[in-house]
Amino acid sequence: MSTGNGADSAPGHTSTPSTAVPAGKNSMFSSLKIRNYRLFATGQVVSNTGTWMQRIAQDWLVLSLTGSASAVGITIALQFLPMLLFGLYGGVLADRLPKRPLLLATQSAMGLTGIALAVLTLAGHVQVWHVYLAAFLLGLVTVVDNPARQTFVPEMVGKDQVANAVSLNSANFQSARLVGPAIAGVLITAVGSGWAFLLNGLSFAAPIAGLLLMRTHELHPVEPQPRAKGQLREGLRYVAGRPELIWPIALVGFIGTFGFNFPIWLSAFVSDVFHGDAGTYGLFNTLIAAGSLAGALLAARRGHSRLRLLVAAAVLFSALLLVTAFAPGFWLFAALLVPIGVFGLTVNVTANSSVQMATDPEMRGRVMALFMMVFTGGTPLGAPLLGWITDTYGARIGMAAGGVISLAASVVIAVVLARVGNLRLSVNRHGVTFVPAVRSRELVPAA
Repeated sequence: MSTGNGADSAPGHTSTPSTAVPAGKNSMFSSLKIRNYRLFATGQVVSNTGTWMQRIAQDWLVLSLTGSASAVGITIALQFLPMLLFGLYGGVLADRLPKRPLLLATQSAMGLTGIALAVLTLAGHVQVWHVYLAAFLLGLVTVVDNPARQTFVPEMVGKDQVANAVSLNSANFQSARLVGPAIAGVLITAVGSGWAFLLNGLSFAAPIAGLLLMRTHELHPVEPQPRAKGQLREGLRYVAGRPELIWPIALVGFIGTFGFNFPIWLSAFVSDVFHGDAGTYGLFNTLIAAGSLAGALLAARRGHSRLRLLVAAAVLFSALLLVTAFAPGFWLFAALLVPIGVFGLTVNVTANSSVQMATDPEMRGRVMALFMMVFTGGTPLGAPLLGWITDTYGARIGMAAGGVISLAASVVIAVVLARVGNLRLSVNRHGVTFVPAVRSRELVPAA
C-alpha cells in the first residue's frame, strides 16, 4: 500500500537500540519487542477483559430489567452519542495535549465509572436509568480516550511498526473478548451482574500501571499542537481533500452504524429465537471474538493494508450478516458467527492502519477522532432504529436489515474507489477483482 501524504512526515526520530526493530524483519509479534508497547499491551488486555465483562453484564442487565431489545439499543446509543456529538473536539484535545498524561486521566475515569455502577448493582438499587447514565458518562470519557489511545501507538512503536501494532491492538482486544464474555456469563448466572462491573472497574489499574512504568525517553513524541482557532475545520478540510482517507472513513461509518449491532441482535436471538440464557449470550460473543482474533492475527502477519482488501472484507462481512440472519438452526447460526468476526475485524484493522499511515502526525488526532466518530458515533442513529426493527419484526429481519444496508454501502464505495483508482472489474478463473483500466497509467495511491 502507498502510505500517502502522511508517511514522509510520520514520526522520524531515530530509535534507541532497545526500541529498534530492523526494517524488513517484521513478524506477527514484532511490535512486542518494544518495551513500552509491551507494557501498554499487557495493561490493555487486562482492562479489555474487564470491559467485555461489563458489556455483556450491561446488555443482559438492561434486557432483564426491561425485556426489550430497544432498551439495549438505547443503552448502546447513549454510550456512543458523545462520540457523535463531541468526537472531533476529542481529536483536537488529543493533538494539543501530551498523550501519556491524558491517557492516565481517561483510564482512571473509566475505572471509576465501572465501580460506581457496581456499587449500585450490588446494593440492589440499580434501575435502568442508572445504566443509561453510566453508559453516557463512559461515552464522554471515550471521546478523548479513543483518539489519544489510537495516536499514542505511533509514539510507542515508530512509523515502521504502526500497521503491526494496530493489528496487535485488535488481537489484544479480541483475545479479551474470548475470555470476558465467558467470565461474565458465569458471574451473571452465579452471583449477578454487579461483580462483573466491579472487576471491570478494578481492571483499569493494569493500564494505569503500564503507563506509569514506561520509559519516556524511548517514546517518539509528536510535538503537541498549540491552541489556535479553526483547528477542527482544518482537520475536516484535510480529510475532505484526500480520497485515501475519506472513503475508508465513509465505509467504516456505514459498517459501524448498521453492521456492528451485535448486542441487539444476539440478545434477541438468545431470548426470542433460541430461548437461551446469559451463558448462551456469552457463547455467541465468544465465537465472534474467536473469529475476530483470527482476523487480527492475519492482519498482523500481513503487515500492510490495502483498500481493496478493506472493500472485499466489507462486502463479505455484510453478505454473511444476511446469510446468518436466516440460518435455520442453532449450531449453524453459531458457526457463522466466526467468519463474521474474521471479516468484521479485517474491516476495522485495515481501515484503521490505512488511515493512520496516510495521515501527517500533527493531524493524526483529529483524523482518528473523525474515524472513531463515524465508526462508533453512528451507533446512536443505527442502534435505536435496528432495535425497533428487531422488536417489531423479529431478530432475523433486524439482522438482515443491517446486512442489506452495509452491503449496499460496501458496493457503492467499491465502485467509487474503482473510479478514483482508474480500475475496472475483472472476472476470470482466479475470481472477481479490480484491475487497472489503462495499463500504462499509474494508479493513484488509494488503489
